[in-house]
Amino acid sequence: MPAQSHIIAAEMHERAAQAHRVAAASHTEKDHLSGHEQSRMAHEYSTQAHEKSVEAHRRSAEMAAEQKAV
Repeated sequence: MPAQSHIIAAEMHERAAQAHRVAAASHTEKDHLSGHEQSRMAHEYSTQAHEKSVEAHRRSAEMAAEQKAV
């Protein structure tokens, strides 16, 4: 279901944004090791979010093509 794919992608984007905020706070507090780890996690979450967004877009396009063919 395309809507579910979009919801998952949005949740992944929010997780990445939260990790970026935590990383920024760690860097501000001069806790660079924690900040670096949080930045790494944020990057990982961002990558996963991008993959889910691409998948959601693909599924939406497939469904639109199927509906057009009917």
